Amino acid sequence: MSIFDSPTLNKLMSIPPNAKEMLRKPEKKMTINISVWLDSKTLVICEGYVVYHNTVRGAAKGGIRIAGNVTLDETTDLAERMTLKTALVGIPFGGGKSGIRMDSKNLSSYDKKEIIKEYVHLLRNDLVSGAYIPAPDMGTGPKEMAIIYGELHIPECVTGKPVGIGGLPGRKEATGYGVATSAIHACKKYLKKEVKGVKMAVQGFGNVGSWAAHFLNEKGAKVVAISDVSGGLYNKEGLDINKLSEYVKTKGVVSGFPGADKLSNEELLALDDIEVLIPAALENVINEKTAPKIKAKIIVEGANGPTTTEGDKIIDNNGIILVPDILANSGGVIASYIEWRSSKSGSMTPVAEVYKSISDLIINSFERMADLGKKEKLSNRNASTVLATQEVINAMQERGWI
Repeated sequence: MSIFDSPTLNKLMSIPPNAKEMLRKPEKKMTINISVWLDSKTLVICEGYVVYHNTVRGAAKGGIRIAGNVTLDETTDLAERMTLKTALVGIPFGGGKSGIRMDSKNLSSYDKKEIIKEYVHLLRNDLVSGAYIPAPDMGTGPKEMAIIYGELHIPECVTGKPVGIGGLPGRKEATGYGVATSAIHACKKYLKKEVKGVKMAVQGFGNVGSWAAHFLNEKGAKVVAISDVSGGLYNKEGLDINKLSEYVKTKGVVSGFPGADKLSNEELLALDDIEVLIPAALENVINEKTAPKIKAKIIVEGANGPTTTEGDKIIDNNGIILVPDILANSGGVIASYIEWRSSKSGSMTPVAEVYKSISDLIINSFERMADLGKKEKLSNRNASTVLATQEVINAMQERGWI
């Protein structure tokens, strides 16, 4: 169900009927068939999905996800979240997303290259015109974005490129930096203390989780638990994040890291000695079964959609503060905007300026969300959704769409 069909949102704000009709359905949904010869000399036809949810505030912006369980519904949901995310932090993009149904773990670098090249071939007009600007997501990274650039030779047609070919210093770690920024600000605002010494757990140690843990560790937070697909680690005195990162570079997973006890992903969520929980892996991990067991005071959503509707109600009823995904993990799209802007102008942006821009936009949006929540007695999730939706409605009115 679309967020804009939610009875809760429609009780909280008055959405003009024409605006609601436009927002509850994407502007464009495409199913594409990507036919490629793999490295194994096998011909495969994998299904892909491209969704432009709303472009009233700018071009459709969203990453390319390659995974075996990608669906059109999931891609649509993620595109809708991007509309809200870009509106909340005030960058001039709309919401888009691509999904390619293929298990990326079984693909060679040659296979991925051929898939991405065929994807570009099928979407060439939209990419060249700037109607859609892709970026990395699950199963893709700078290498794949470089292939897109290589096919089109337009610097601003894609973000998340390697730094050497027009990419942005800091883009790779930007989402994790934004998550860490959100967690640090949440500690100041709700726990009334600095982040140093605050015990935290991070579920997921991919690009987002590992960088979030890195920046939090740098600021003195005590990350006592980490998990990934192989299981979890726990050390009440805090894990050595730098050594763990080096270990994962070699082994590929956190399992087996010395000096830590084992725990499951479910046990990590239920830890009773942490103040901040950061789900930075998959969708729907905080649900009606896991939410009642959570003891953390603050949840910072590093992943897209880690909390179900049922889980959200339980978290709210239990008085746990939640920093929603459309704010907490917006660092990536903020950095993408800076890269896009730099690519168009030919300017160079130093990494310190990238970090400052992410911090400024997230903290400003955080304060607006918290102020509205306090004034109207709304949860952070509802307050952020209302703010973002109003920005989109304002743009529709300004452009004469409604």
